[in-house]
Amino acid sequence: MTNPLLDFSALPRFGDILPEHITPAIDQLLVEARAAVRAAETISPVSWDNFVRPLDDANERLGRAWGQVSHLNFVVNTPALREAYNANLPKLSQFGAELGQNLALFAQYKLLAQCPEYAGYDAAKKRIIENALRDFRLGGAELADEQKARFSAIKEELANLSAKFEQNLLDATDAFALYVDSEAELAGLPEDIKAMCRAAAEKDGKPGYKLSLHMPVYLPVQSYCDNRELRAQLYRAYSTRASEFGPAELDNSALIDRILALRGELAAMLGFANYAEYSVATKMADTPDEVLVFLRDLAARAKPHAQRDRAELETYAREHLSLADLQMWDLGYATEKLKEARYSFSEQAVKQYFTEPRVLAGLFNVIETLFGLKAEADTAPVWHEDVRVYRLVDQAGKLVGQFYFDLYAREGKRGGAWMDDCRNRRLKSEGLQTPVTYLTCNFGRGADGKPATFSHDEVITLFHEMGHGLHLLLTEVNELGVAGLNGVEWDAVELPSQFMENFCWEWERLVAMTEHAETGEPLPRELYDKMLAAKNFQSGMGNVRQLEFGLFDMALHSRDSASQETVLQLLQRVREEVAVNLPPEWNRFPNLFSHIFAGGYAAGYYSYKWAEVLSADAYAAFEEAPTQISLTGQRFRQEVLAVGGSRPAIDSFKAFRGRAPKIDALLRHYGMAG
Repeated sequence: MTNPLLDFSALPRFGDILPEHITPAIDQLLVEARAAVRAAETISPVSWDNFVRPLDDANERLGRAWGQVSHLNFVVNTPALREAYNANLPKLSQFGAELGQNLALFAQYKLLAQCPEYAGYDAAKKRIIENALRDFRLGGAELADEQKARFSAIKEELANLSAKFEQNLLDATDAFALYVDSEAELAGLPEDIKAMCRAAAEKDGKPGYKLSLHMPVYLPVQSYCDNRELRAQLYRAYSTRASEFGPAELDNSALIDRILALRGELAAMLGFANYAEYSVATKMADTPDEVLVFLRDLAARAKPHAQRDRAELETYAREHLSLADLQMWDLGYATEKLKEARYSFSEQAVKQYFTEPRVLAGLFNVIETLFGLKAEADTAPVWHEDVRVYRLVDQAGKLVGQFYFDLYAREGKRGGAWMDDCRNRRLKSEGLQTPVTYLTCNFGRGADGKPATFSHDEVITLFHEMGHGLHLLLTEVNELGVAGLNGVEWDAVELPSQFMENFCWEWERLVAMTEHAETGEPLPRELYDKMLAAKNFQSGMGNVRQLEFGLFDMALHSRDSASQETVLQLLQRVREEVAVNLPPEWNRFPNLFSHIFAGGYAAGYYSYKWAEVLSADAYAAFEEAPTQISLTGQRFRQEVLAVGGSRPAIDSFKAFRGRAPKIDALLRHYGMAG
């Protein structure tokens, strides 16, 4: 097998994949997929085995190969790889549009739903057929021929624009470097961060320290650096990335306008009033208005708390930090100082206890306690020396699935944290195909030969992404279309991830994942108690910030096509409604909002808050039966994780909880009950 992208016999051959492999592999797999489609169009009589399975075979091969290419484009981006990715992206978009509009396939699925065997199909197969019929309608299958061409062109252009948006943001982030000669200018910055910056400068052949806009550097500068001018300089650089304030070729402004116009046109072609209506057609929420009511209700509950948080911070900053005019680049710094003063601990002190080996051991212990599964080190080809591979096995040693960890930030790697599937579970003629997932973060690496240390927030992020991974790895559905996260409503996808975050606050689990970087001592109970007391510190401000993002996203995609209001004007209106921290007018947050312009969350960012209600309520089941953790964990596994998308998410939740979800647990967790 000379082309590694065409080898599906085992895990991806990342060490062998070169940019020049991409086009030949994708072209060949598209030919095979189109041949499978042609055969499926005329098969008669139609059945699951002669119709759905051959289509799954061809589409899965194409999806797995392109998934490897997309993943590499996100984690080891190079000019050659990007060129090959961009050259092939339109081909995938075109093929997707062809499938979505194929009336012959649509007719075959209708026949499948009417065939005598349908009554005997299990829930997974029935759900796949229902989803397919819905998706054909949403994919433009019922449009007139002349409209189909335009619909396909829109989908292709949107894919290209989203890729360009993400690439501009990556390039703008990587392009920034500020070299600081004097250590005095970095007063207050933790020693491990300074060591990282010093090593980065040395790598560039420069003296002093290199500051970047990557999270492991940017956040500590905003939180700890005494130099207000430096904080302001980095804040401005960070919040104006990919905008008119930088190189014209990296400005996302025009892309945003074009993306929104195309989304509106696409929705109108299908008979929706706006893109938000189109988006929620595949989600748990019934209408955009239902979402807006939900978000505004939460905002009404959270804003008084946020206003108190802000007033308290302003008073402290004025009286103790000589900051009479609290600006956005002061918030993290003042917050950290107030937290230290009130609770007598600093996040940096806490961070020294969360050494990477102990955190991973603690994470794996939670997985074993909840689900009876063990994570073991594994070997496989990887895309970077930082990457590690693990296998998840049951108590008998049987393989359940595998996952990759890529935890550190670096140039050429997209910011943020995410999970993606490498391959999904599926029962094939040769046996069971086990699932494999990528788990990616952007933490700081260890310096001077020491292991990496994580902030508690980073530990929570790791558990969050592992929750997504478990959703894929623990599926017991054997049909590809609804295995793992496939077929799960977008606004329910965050349930397992946010659920896992809760275990980062339990004392016995937390202390087990700590070991001080210098002394080897576990986290003291006194320090944990302070962390717990501070858990809801400024939760009001944190909540309204997320609600601001969700409302902006939904309002943006719900607005009338004739509206003359600009994106920035709409954002300002939303901020005036819910926010308590108002950025300067030159802040260009929309240009950075890759979740909705490049990440699949368009008219769906509310999912984080929606799923928080579900996850808090699900975790409450563990709180209610503290002596039955394993039993409750197994029930969560069977009723939520194992079923994947084979039934509606609300039914899975009710099967686990025995009732519909309630908001009470979320409000209690945030200290906003009553």
